[in-house]
Amino acid sequence: MKHATTTTARSNDRLLQAGPGRLTAVVVWTALVAIGVAGRLWQPGWNVTPMAGVALAAGAVFPNSLVAASVPVVALAVGNLFLPGYGSFAMAAVIYAATAWPILLGRVVGDADGLRGSIGGGWTTGRWFGLAGGALASSLVFFLATNLAHWWLTNDYPHTPGGLLDCYVAALPFYRWMPVGDLVWTAVVFTALSAGLAAMRSSRVAASA
Repeated sequence: MKHATTTTARSNDRLLQAGPGRLTAVVVWTALVAIGVAGRLWQPGWNVTPMAGVALAAGAVFPNSLVAASVPVVALAVGNLFLPGYGSFAMAAVIYAATAWPILLGRVVGDADGLRGSIGGGWTTGRWFGLAGGALASSLVFFLATNLAHWWLTNDYPHTPGGLLDCYVAALPFYRWMPVGDLVWTAVVFTALSAGLAAMRSSRVAASA
């Protein structure tokens, strides 16, 4: 009897797999993309956006890496329809890669069952610290990668170590609020997503009872 109960619990935890869980996956995917687009358009000048939190959440929730990566990529692409371009394909590729890579951190923080199997007590203090570290790492890598690309791909700075340093120093004002925004947005996205998935799970269990 205990084995049957455990099996049922595991089955209910797999919210994003086949069957009815596909609807949950579509809802979560759409919600994350919408948050990413709206957050970017809300305050793009400050670099305070939910993109790191959205990518981390996608990595934690979706077991398929391509599906997870599609969340920040689509959110970035849709938002770019209303924002200035990047100037070159190479620069765009760096920005897209720097925006999408946090899904790997989200997968580490969420581990095998991640957000899906941890709602209702699994999100310990240590895991929240892990999310905070992931958000800060996302900001730092984006800052380093995109400014390195700008230095290399343009003639705004001499292609010397000193020119690279000048490029990073000039970009610091744009970086100032990015870590704060990533921390806050990550906390908001994961809290809302945890609550939403818990509510979906409860309604599904009640419906099958």
